[in-house]
Amino acid sequence: MGLNRTTAGAPVQRGLAGDAPAPAPLSGDFHRLWGAYSVSHLGSAVGAGALPLVAILLLDSSTLQISLLAVISGLASAVIVLPLGPWVEFRRKRPVMIGADLLRCAALTSVPIAAALGALTYAHLCVVAVVQTAGTIVFSAASGAHLRHLVTVDQRVTANSRFETSQWTANSLGSPIGGVLVSWLGATASITVDGASFLMSALGIRRLRSAEPPPPTRQPAPNWGREAIEGWRHILHHAGLRALFVNAVIFGGAITASTPIIAVFMLRDLHLAPWQYGLALGLPCLGGILGSLTAGPLTTRYGLRRVLLTTGVARTLWMGFIPLAPPGTPGLIIITLADTLLLFMAGSFNPTFAAYRMNHTSEHCLSRVLTAWSITSKLTQPIVIAAAGILAAVTGPRTALTATAALTLTSAAFLPWKTTPNSPPRLARRQRTSPPNTSFGSASTRLPTAVTATATTPRENAK
Repeated sequence: MGLNRTTAGAPVQRGLAGDAPAPAPLSGDFHRLWGAYSVSHLGSAVGAGALPLVAILLLDSSTLQISLLAVISGLASAVIVLPLGPWVEFRRKRPVMIGADLLRCAALTSVPIAAALGALTYAHLCVVAVVQTAGTIVFSAASGAHLRHLVTVDQRVTANSRFETSQWTANSLGSPIGGVLVSWLGATASITVDGASFLMSALGIRRLRSAEPPPPTRQPAPNWGREAIEGWRHILHHAGLRALFVNAVIFGGAITASTPIIAVFMLRDLHLAPWQYGLALGLPCLGGILGSLTAGPLTTRYGLRRVLLTTGVARTLWMGFIPLAPPGTPGLIIITLADTLLLFMAGSFNPTFAAYRMNHTSEHCLSRVLTAWSITSKLTQPIVIAAAGILAAVTGPRTALTATAALTLTSAAFLPWKTTPNSPPRLARRQRTSPPNTSFGSASTRLPTAVTATATTPRENAK
């Protein structure tokens, strides 16, 4: 029998057929947490874009105010969360997750209550958007670090793929459900469901039976400024994470910027009906679901690094077909197929990427690495969206989509092509060779998306 190595450097014995043994079954606490996550994400998918909808229908807000709602939530939440990175890092993660869920529940629930009392204002919506986005970043930072202690290295891709599958499934179902609720019960109905889903998530986390491990030990007399930027320092000093960080900024920015332009391109340039646009938006989610289901088996057979690189390149190949789409049904078919293949590859890439980042980050700075990743996305993506919007206004949607497609191709150069030896092999080896420690709790990562003030389309989860 030969030996294969995981990205964290832990030896994995291969069988006679050349396949690595399948990971051990995930624990009961993981499945309880997974159920809570699935309910929460379905609620978030139902409520996606609800705040702008309320601003339009109930407050008659202007187009500028709708745009500012997204800008304010992203920038303000980044400023708020930056000093919270160390605070999350050196505290038990489960109370932080529960607190973030309850805070988001209270913020969202305040919207239908204020509307019913006739006291809802635009400023109120801005505060809710900031709290909602900041709470999502904090939850992701805490949950990613917490998940590390529940599963072994070999289980990390499988665990993240479970969350990925739930996310794609929720996104495919959430928008139609949200539309029906708003049509039947009014503009604040989907926000109510979203708020309730966070309460259910908090209760689900509270039901975990195992004890949570102690947090990392903080240095005496810490330097606050150094602690706050430690996430970026770790990323920039690790060749593999640094490459993936640049990859995520480029690819995520291009995908996010292309989404509103595709809407204009399909509805105006290709003269497609709204129902056809909705079909092209929802059907490719099946690709994301299938991709997430293949991530675990592919990694078991071929290894995490090979799957990460292959799917990382493959997800960049399909955007280029979209600006080539002709008017009418042929264009609809081309766009739907291109998005389906893109989301299939992204659905497989995302869990392997999450596992790679977890394997190559010490538990003493994982929360801050996740916080740095989220804050950077919040700050850079609006810039790319604005640049693509200006280009579309000057040259047309087809040219702007070609530019974003070229940008996604460029991102493939910033994958961890070189082997990175500076991972934490001792921790990884210990976790690999021992069974799952059922005395530890867990958490969902909500990695691919965050609930923001703007509508989140399924294809944006590819980033």
